[in-house]
Amino acid sequence: MTAGRTAVLVVSYGSSGMVLDNLRRTALPDDAVVVVVDNYTTDDERAAIREIASREGWQLVCPEHNLGFGAGMNAAAQRAAESDASAYVLLNPDAYLEGDGVERLSSAVLAEPDAVIAPLVVRPDGGHFSSEMELDLETGSMRRIRDGRRYAQSALWLSGACFAVSRELWERVGGFDDDYFLYWEDVDLSVRAARAGAHLRVDHGVRAVHSAGGTQSEEGRAEGKSAVYYFYNVRNRLVFAAQHLDRAGQRRWTRRAVPAAWEILMRGGRRQLLHPGRTIVPAARGTLSGLAYMRHQRRVPAVTR
Repeated sequence: MTAGRTAVLVVSYGSSGMVLDNLRRTALPDDAVVVVVDNYTTDDERAAIREIASREGWQLVCPEHNLGFGAGMNAAAQRAAESDASAYVLLNPDAYLEGDGVERLSSAVLAEPDAVIAPLVVRPDGGHFSSEMELDLETGSMRRIRDGRRYAQSALWLSGACFAVSRELWERVGGFDDDYFLYWEDVDLSVRAARAGAHLRVDHGVRAVHSAGGTQSEEGRAEGKSAVYYFYNVRNRLVFAAQHLDRAGQRRWTRRAVPAAWEILMRGGRRQLLHPGRTIVPAARGTLSGLAYMRHQRRVPAVTR
């Protein structure tokens, strides 16, 4: 596969202005299609994004409720397939690709349809956000891969902030798993793609600029993250374990559920703990929800390095 139409896929949640700014910064190849899924927030936001999409020539998908990130991207990919796109470039609403990044990524996956290819993702100040990442299957910890060093039991993953995939591979893998709703769906997809024979890599010559957390901030907060962030990050760590680890691995991750939830909370700093209703409470709820999911999920083969 060497030629085909490119689709840029974006899921918006109350972020029409942000999506507009970032897509205008992102150069598109000739004949590319932009598909935006507007996860419902308010009638005013829906009207705003309809007007913008009409003016900008985007294809807009408008579900009646909030599908979450993964299911939203699945809906965008379905619309892109109907538009005869062969390469999908997934882009967060709070991110943009520099230069000819879209064309380079789409051309790469068209030439190598069994690959998932991400750019180097940086923060607005140029600091690292994601590149080649790995998951420690012993503990559930994550880190950037440096100098080829790996955990003893490791799974490679690429951030959902931005990556490219061929339509062929996307459909073979089945897209994102709706069970995650938000967070960890990119880790899960990476593992399933690798299991299906895909090669995951980062093109460090392409950069995406990502204002991390831009869609998850809350008014009036100087620091910390949202209750949604804490709930789903804590929950979906255990969902991943239920889906991908054997019983021994699930027990290890369960024993670390509380310290792991604390580590996730500390990403927002200690001062936010003065507001337990949006920090400790959602993290506790996420732990209980993840453990309940694990109890009801059938056992599957463990992932391997």
